Amino acid sequence: MNTKDVLLELRTKNNMSQDDLAEKVFVTRQAVSRWETGETVPNTETLKLLSNLYNVSINTLLGSPHKLICQCCGMPLDDSIIGRNKDGSLNEDYCKWCYADGTYTYSDMDNLIEVCIPNMVNENFTEDQAREYLKQELPKLEYWKRYEELSDDGQFEAFKKKLIDEINDLHIEGLPRVEKLNALVGSYVNLEYPLPNGLKVKFLDDNVTYLGNQLESVFGGDRCFGILANMDFIMVCTYEAEGANPELVLYKKR
Repeated sequence: MNTKDVLLELRTKNNMSQDDLAEKVFVTRQAVSRWETGETVPNTETLKLLSNLYNVSINTLLGSPHKLICQCCGMPLDDSIIGRNKDGSLNEDYCKWCYADGTYTYSDMDNLIEVCIPNMVNENFTEDQAREYLKQELPKLEYWKRYEELSDDGQFEAFKKKLIDEINDLHIEGLPRVEKLNALVGSYVNLEYPLPNGLKVKFLDDNVTYLGNQLESVFGGDRCFGILANMDFIMVCTYEAEGANPELVLYKKR
């Protein structure tokens, strides 16, 4: 699609008149009309406003002229998985697993490779092939080429270590020692927990990236432990395969 078609579709999809949109992005109705006829294109600052308003990338607004890939893990990007800056705006260089709320979540390439491999292996692509591919391709990406410049001097890794220590200090029965935490998007781990009144409740935000892991119980059985945490809380639950029948074990404010 051309930019003019994208802008028209997004405005009508969001039930806005040209006057409504003009007011929200501080331009005239005539300017909106010229965008939608293809006479002009919004300037950079207006594109940022439109991106925030519609919750889509600037690349999408421009008709997707570029194939976006995460510059940390190499994953192809679409608007639903693009990472966000601290101000909530989309950062088109990273996925939301590698970059969340203005923070880079990986500082160890080997750790990232081990996280990525299970999502790449299939009947035509073995674990060894996936590992070799990532070892060759990740160093070519912008984040790893500029790691010294972009990294936070270990602050995020220190925060993860502190969280791990706090979780292990809880001494939850059956929970093995936690060794690492990975970035997990809320929508993938936001389970529904049953209440005594029969209703169900979710505790997480689908659009927020948390730190967490899944661990098998030291007692065996068909239930796993799920751990999720951020700056505000630690949550531990158990569940069956595919997140079925979840039970909350602990929710602790930090």
